[in-house]
Amino acid sequence: MRSSNPSHAFGPVRRRVATGATAAFLGLTVALGGTLASPASAADTAALSGIVLGVGANETQRTVTWYSSADTTQVVQVAPTAQVVNGEFPAGTATFDAAGAANIATSGGFNRHATITGLKEDTAYSYRVGTEGNWSSAYSFKTQDFEGDYDFLFYGDPQIGSSGDLAQDQAGWQDTVDVSLKANPNAELLVSGGDQVESANNESQWNAFLAPDGLRQYPWAATIGNHDVGGKAYEQHFSTPNTDRSAPYYDNGNPAGTKSGGDYWYIYKDVLFIDLNSNSYNSANGGGDAAHTAYVTDVINKHGDEAKWKVLVYHHAIYSPASHAKDSDNKTRRVDFPTTFSKLGVDLVLQGHDHSYSRSYLIKNGEKANPAEQPGAADVYPGPGGVLYVTGNSASGSKYYDITTPDNSGTSGAGNGADPLNPKNYWYNSVQNQEHVRSYVKVQVRNDKLVVENLRSGTCAAPNSDAAPCNNTPADQPVGSVVDKVTVHPYHGDKQDLQVNVPNPAPGEFGWTIDGYNGLVDLGTAVEKNGDHFEAGGKINPILVSDTRRSLAPWTVSANVSDFRDADKTFSGSYLGWTPYVLDGGAGAKAGKPVASGYDDHGPGLSISRGIGSADQGHARGTAKLGADLDLKIPDTVTKGGYRSTLTITALSS
Repeated sequence: MRSSNPSHAFGPVRRRVATGATAAFLGLTVALGGTLASPASAADTAALSGIVLGVGANETQRTVTWYSSADTTQVVQVAPTAQVVNGEFPAGTATFDAAGAANIATSGGFNRHATITGLKEDTAYSYRVGTEGNWSSAYSFKTQDFEGDYDFLFYGDPQIGSSGDLAQDQAGWQDTVDVSLKANPNAELLVSGGDQVESANNESQWNAFLAPDGLRQYPWAATIGNHDVGGKAYEQHFSTPNTDRSAPYYDNGNPAGTKSGGDYWYIYKDVLFIDLNSNSYNSANGGGDAAHTAYVTDVINKHGDEAKWKVLVYHHAIYSPASHAKDSDNKTRRVDFPTTFSKLGVDLVLQGHDHSYSRSYLIKNGEKANPAEQPGAADVYPGPGGVLYVTGNSASGSKYYDITTPDNSGTSGAGNGADPLNPKNYWYNSVQNQEHVRSYVKVQVRNDKLVVENLRSGTCAAPNSDAAPCNNTPADQPVGSVVDKVTVHPYHGDKQDLQVNVPNPAPGEFGWTIDGYNGLVDLGTAVEKNGDHFEAGGKINPILVSDTRRSLAPWTVSANVSDFRDADKTFSGSYLGWTPYVLDGGAGAKAGKPVASGYDDHGPGLSISRGIGSADQGHARGTAKLGADLDLKIPDTVTKGGYRSTLTITALSS
C-alpha cells in the first residue's frame, strides 16, 4: 500500500494505511471430479444452461454445475463483485477448471461442474461459466461471517410436473423461493427435502425447477428423492461435496447403471450436515439402512467434534402424518434409524416425501423421549438422545397429501397408534398440519439453541396447483405467517457448559505522522566553504511510525525532495543529502542508509526516493520515531536568494 504526501511548511501531517484495504484474491485451487470427454475446439460455441450454485465442503467453498451443448473445456470465473466494472471481469480473475461428461441421451449435451475454493468471508462475488469468448451471464452470491449464528431454509418436495400443469408448478416454486428469500435475504443455505421433479429424466421439469435465480445466488444442498432417483439427470445437475457414490448407496447397487445415488456430508459453520439417499433401503448388494447408519456413524465419529450441531437430511420421512406414514419401507426405517441417531447425538432430522408438515416429539431410541412432553410445545429439551424430526410440506403446491388416521398398531417403534395426549395425531407427532398451501422451514442456528419454524409461502390462491380442499384463511394465515415454531435447547447434563465468542482480531494499522508540530525546517544561512560552494545543515521534523497490524508485514518510509526554488531561480534537490537514524526504537525500525549530497559524488542525492527507515517481515508491533540529519552543499554559482523545497514522504507496506 502507498501513502504519498508532501510535508507542508505549517500544520500537522498525518497519514495512515490500513491493512484491510489490501485487495483480496481467490486461490487457484482446482477441485476435479469426473473426467472430460475429448474436448472440441475452444472456438466452438456452446449453449450454457441449467446453472445452479451448490454447497461446498465448508463455508469457504461453493460448487457450480451446468449443462453445455458442446464438449468444450470450460471453467468457472469468479471475482469480488466490487472489481467487476460494467460487467467486465478484471484481468487475472480466478478461474476453476470444470470436469464433466456426456449426458444421457434423453438429456442431450454435456454436464460440467467445478468447485470454487478460497472464498473470503463477508464478500460479494460475481461468477460466470464457459470460456473466453463464450461466457454465460454473470450471477452473484455473498459470503457472510464464517463463525457464529446463521439461518438456513429447508424446502419439501417441489416435485415439478406432478400436478400435470408444468407452468403452474414452476410458478408456485418460483413464488416460494422468492417469498422465502425476500423474507430471509441473509439466509446462507437452501436445503432440499428431495423430489425436485416428477420424472427423473424430464429436462423440461428440471428447467422449470432451476428457473428461480435464487438457485444461482444461494447454495442449494440437494437431496435425492424417489422421483429423482430413476435416472442420471440428478447427478448431472448437482455436484455435492464429500460424496460416496459406491454401490451400497444406490438402490440397484450399481453406480454405473441408470440411476442416481450417493450419501454426502459437509460442515457449514457450527453444523455438521449429513445427507442420505434413503431410496437405497434394500440390503441387497450390501446397501440398505445398515449401510446408511454405518455411514452416519463413521462421519460423526470422524467429524462430529468439529461442529456444535448435527443435522441429518433424507427424503423418506419416518415420522410424518399423511399417506406415506404407513408405508412398509418407512416403518422399516422407523425401526432401523432412530436408535443409531439417538446414540450419535443427532439434533435434527429434516425429511420430505409425505407432502404435509409435521414436527415430532423428541424421539429417543424409537420412542417418545419424555411421555410428558405436550403437543405443540414451544420449547423442548432433548436430554441425552432426544432427536427432533421435521417433515416439510410441498414448496411448490404441485401436490399435497391429506393427514391420515392413527390405528391400533402401537405407540413406539414401527407403530402408527394415536397420541394419548392428542388422539387425532400419530403418537410420534407433536404438530401435524395440512392446509393445502405452500410452506418452507426456516432453521435458526444459534450458540445455544436451534429455532425451527414452518412458514407459509402461499395461500389458497394461484399459483397453487393442488389447492382443493384448501382450509387456509388469507386474512388470518397470510403469506409469511407461522404454522409452527419450536426452540430446541441442547442437553448439558449435570455440567455447566461455558461459551465465549472470539471475534476476528482487529487487523491493525500501519501509518506515519510528523511528531509534534510540523514547522518549517529552516536550514539557516548557508556558509561558504573552500571558496567554491556553500553548506547548510539541519534536522527533519521527526517522523512517528506506528504499526499495530497482526500480519507483521514489512514496511519502509522513504522521501525525496523537489528542486529548491525562489521565484524563477532554482537549484537541484540532488545537492541535499542526509544521514537517517532511529530516535526511538520499536516496530522493528532500522535506519536507512546515508545519502551523500550530489555535490560530493555527482549523484542524485535526495532528488530520488531514499529510505529513512524500514522493518522486516515478522517485526514486533509498536511505534518508532525516525529522524535524519540534513547535509546541503550548494555550488557557488547559485544566485543569492531565499530558497524553499518540499520533502515528500512515502510509506510502503504489503
